[in-house]
Amino acid sequence: MATKASIMNEDRSGALANFGGGITGTWGKLTHFIGDVRAEMKKVVVPNRKEVESTTTVVIITTFLFGLFFFVVDWIFQGVVTQIINRLTGQ
Repeated sequence: MATKASIMNEDRSGALANFGGGITGTWGKLTHFIGDVRAEMKKVVVPNRKEVESTTTVVIITTFLFGLFFFVVDWIFQGVVTQIINRLTGQ
């Protein structure tokens, strides 16, 4: 069973949360968020030039290979669809 004191404390905390549209709760959330951002930014590592060059090379080669793959697949599908259309139209 809840005591009268605990009921009064619940009413006060609810009233404080609603005071000013929850400004005190919003301010606490904002300061906590900013603290989290600072902590995460301390973990950020800037890559050196060699790492940037190697990952850029991998991206360029991979992009070229995917482009070549899709070119070949598109060329094959174009030939198949052309053959199907020619057979259906009797040409």
